[in-house]
Amino acid sequence: MLELQTKPLIKPLGDSALHVQLGAGIDPAIHEKVKNLLRLLNEQPFEGWIECVPAYNNITVYYDPTLVLQSHSAEAQSSFQKVSAYILGLIQQLGESGSSAGNIVTIPVLYGGEFGPDLEHVAQVNGLTTDQVIDIHSGSDYLVYMIGFAPGFPFMGGMDERIATPRKDSPRLSIPPGSVGIAGKQTGIYPLETPGGWQIIGRTPVDLFLPELTPPTRLQSGDKIKFTPITPEEYDEMKEVKQ
Repeated sequence: MLELQTKPLIKPLGDSALHVQLGAGIDPAIHEKVKNLLRLLNEQPFEGWIECVPAYNNITVYYDPTLVLQSHSAEAQSSFQKVSAYILGLIQQLGESGSSAGNIVTIPVLYGGEFGPDLEHVAQVNGLTTDQVIDIHSGSDYLVYMIGFAPGFPFMGGMDERIATPRKDSPRLSIPPGSVGIAGKQTGIYPLETPGGWQIIGRTPVDLFLPELTPPTRLQSGDKIKFTPITPEEYDEMKEVKQ
């Protein structure tokens, strides 16, 4: 496991955002710090704060530089320096913060067939049967590290390396929504029809992008995911219930 950085690294992103790096690599312990800092910023926002975007090991903080300068009356400092100082103060509180538990979400998946055209390839690459790939993929709990690429697309860690498979050499021009894929040591779910190069092993009938809701995504950074294999009949039933 990677060691946590002893000091956070804060860099400006233009004049209205900054990047807070809390560690390196994909590591649950580092991401726990990301989640706790995100929670503190949401609970204790500074004047001029707009929003935060969490990722694997960092947070991007967006703010209004004019409001920051107007509201923080102190020695002459830039808005970046003022926000950096505020965030460093919150980071000092991280050791006192408890774990920020995410939701536990079960995602049903119909593996293989026309919905999982790359399942056999993943099995061949790793010297396994397709049933073994399904058992391994559905036998782990996954942590959602970040949402990105497309609205609602969860990047998840925790996949068993026995089924790790490189991306496709030539991406598909169109991948149906709900497709469950593998890329390297990660797994993810395509919420919308988009191009993509992940190895598609199945499909879920569950919608991940919900534009009528706030936030418009079913999954959030910090959630825990459990995949459950379903039959074609169960898939059809779940699709009918949604309609």
